[in-house]
Amino acid sequence: MRLIDTETFALRVFSDDEIPPYAILSHTWGPDSEELLLSDVQKGISKIPGKQESLGLTKFRKCCGQAKADKFDYAWIDTCCINKTDLVELGEAINSMFRWYNLATISDKPLVYEGMDFAGASCT
Repeated sequence: MRLIDTETFALRVFSDDEIPPYAILSHTWGPDSEELLLSDVQKGISKIPGKQESLGLTKFRKCCGQAKADKFDYAWIDTCCINKTDLVELGEAINSMFRWYNLATISDKPLVYEGMDFAGASCT
């Protein structure tokens, strides 16, 4: 499982027996051109051409910021943590979603952005 370090925004890979506590973002995807992908995060957040003001980057930063404020060192966002170009990985991820959501906790529920206005979205 890939998780995002909420301090450095770097990706870390954990085996099933070493997954640390993490927050999870359940969100509505925006336009493809706006969403951050695994490849974007692997390059580094400051090196993402054309996405510095994107809704996807705003969601990413808000999720990591809220998770960090809630004392989580790691966060999981589907668009950033799953390699959707690898059909085997994508299939495994889809089959693991229920478990991943159950493992994530912030006040006993996933970290959720509500609504379509991600720039002004609130976390619950």
